[in-house]
Amino acid sequence: MPADDLRDSTIRLMTRKRRIALAVPALILVYLAYVAVAFDLGGLAQRARLDNAAILLADAVSHKVHVTRDNRRETLQVSVEGSNRAVFSESQIPDWVQAQGDGARIDLGAGHVVTYDGPRVVYDIPDYGPVTLDTSDGVSVQVPGGTLPDFINASPTRATITTDQGRVTATASRTETLRYFWGWEMFFFDLSSPFSGMTAGQVLSTIIGGAPLVEGVSNLSLALSEFWTNDIWQHGAVAWAIFETVLMAFLGTFGAAFVALPLAFLAAQNFTPSRWLRFAVRRVFDFVRGVDALIFTIILSRAFGPGPLTGALAILLTDTGSFGKLFSEALENVDDKPIEGIRSTGANAVQRYRFGVIPQVLPVLLSQMLYFLESNTRSATIIGAITGGGIGLLLTQAIQTTQDWEKVTYYILLVIVMVIAMDSLSGWLRRKLIRGA
Repeated sequence: MPADDLRDSTIRLMTRKRRIALAVPALILVYLAYVAVAFDLGGLAQRARLDNAAILLADAVSHKVHVTRDNRRETLQVSVEGSNRAVFSESQIPDWVQAQGDGARIDLGAGHVVTYDGPRVVYDIPDYGPVTLDTSDGVSVQVPGGTLPDFINASPTRATITTDQGRVTATASRTETLRYFWGWEMFFFDLSSPFSGMTAGQVLSTIIGGAPLVEGVSNLSLALSEFWTNDIWQHGAVAWAIFETVLMAFLGTFGAAFVALPLAFLAAQNFTPSRWLRFAVRRVFDFVRGVDALIFTIILSRAFGPGPLTGALAILLTDTGSFGKLFSEALENVDDKPIEGIRSTGANAVQRYRFGVIPQVLPVLLSQMLYFLESNTRSATIIGAITGGGIGLLLTQAIQTTQDWEKVTYYILLVIVMVIAMDSLSGWLRRKLIRGA
């Protein structure tokens, strides 16, 4: 090639590469600009409510005691998280609530005091003054200076006062004061338990050397029973839900492996000469693998109703496609020499597969099954929220109530512990079954 043509060709090549080098970042910037407009990132930032996020985080690690006055029945109730199952009796009402009939004086700490006087509520706020709410005819608010501050949200039917010490909400039918406390209240024993109100030291001393709280039952057995049947946290039901979640993942994973293995022989080129049969089986694998387990969950729940078994079937269907593809590829890579050696002994097809093929692919198959078991343990949590089984259902119910966010935190921590445990178990099984260590 002449020198001039070589030089022109080199220049054109360098120019083209330079244009490509400039075009790629430009296309990325255009795409990012499109994403910002399509997803309305600016509007998202404006709609963000950091105050709600702060309340959510606080609810995740704390609990609220509700002091509620029914303005129509003129009754007073003190409860944890407003639950009817966690109502303090007259002897259990905390000392910062001084109840007098349907009225009360509520000390929120740091000088904040709320007084219920019939339909009239007075919230005395230090360095600001008393805020008066009247619920006798709608909701009216009286504040010092006549101008509502930012921490008071009021309408003709509802008023809310939010401070660092608590929150007061008033409507024509109900007045409620909320006080936050760190920790998960009644995690071990509910209000009906003989151990209710005891400190950890008192519970321990009662178990070790205290007089029996219930005749004929040891204090240790009683404490374990009261913890397991806790009416608020329901530890027994939660443990069963964890078991259901693991069972869904186990049945779905190993059921899929059981179904996929014989079908994988039909999809492997070296075991099935028929091209059309291999094509049909592989398309079946593509179909069930291409449809997400959540879609199968919705379909199966309509067909068979909710329940853990429906979730296990959804996992089985999706994993059958995945296992079928992986197993068939493993079968196509087996060594023919062991198979021919077994054939020379007069073994039939089943015996050749059992002793010549399975030992070669078993480590790969077990490794893949155990990995999918780990992954399906997480998936079973979401599937359980749809099918009505497992820890996923409890998690969804806790989120929907928008009150018991500490239970949401508890369930999420249990899911994390469950996944870690399954990961450790899977690793141990791999070492024992595959490596023999």
